Amino acid sequence: MTLEFCFAFSNKLAAKQAAEAYGGYLYDDVKDRTQHHPFASLLCSTNPDLTSLVSVADVGAYLIDRRVMKHREVLNPVGVQPGAVGVFTLIAKAELGPVAADAHWRDQHTPLALSIHLAMSNYAQLSVLHRFKGPAWDGFALCGFESVEDLQTRFFATKAGERLIAEDVNRFADTRLSPRRVVAIETRYEA
Repeated sequence: MTLEFCFAFSNKLAAKQAAEAYGGYLYDDVKDRTQHHPFASLLCSTNPDLTSLVSVADVGAYLIDRRVMKHREVLNPVGVQPGAVGVFTLIAKAELGPVAADAHWRDQHTPLALSIHLAMSNYAQLSVLHRFKGPAWDGFALCGFESVEDLQTRFFATKAGERLIAEDVNRFADTRLSPRRVVAIETRYEA
């Protein structure tokens, strides 16, 4: 189990300042706009100064278990990481509940996703263990690709694969309530 804190921000500048001060991985929405949904930036950090970080994260704050399901081959020690990341926010299906939905996501969905998302260069699941504040989200899927274009055009290898993924996601996630995907650039900061 790899424990981290994740903080969701509506303001990219505030998120960047927090990342510079506290360290961690920052996932910034690639779109430059004033309204971001569900967030503009997500900061994941192991910094123990929880009180300060919770106070500056205006959207939400979570304790998560980071499960790396497919490792990235190239990783910069600090700075902008290669490629782009699709950040999918998960709300568990009510009839399953968060624990059973998380087990399905980890044990059933992962092998399927790895067999269908052939262009995906890295994959991590951030399973929410505790919500300090903010929306009742149950996890974040981080689907990494070599570029924004690959993320947008090569997410599925086939139409049949797209259908299989949609059917499986509907088994454990409430797709009606789960927020839309955020296409992000990942940057690693040292504290």
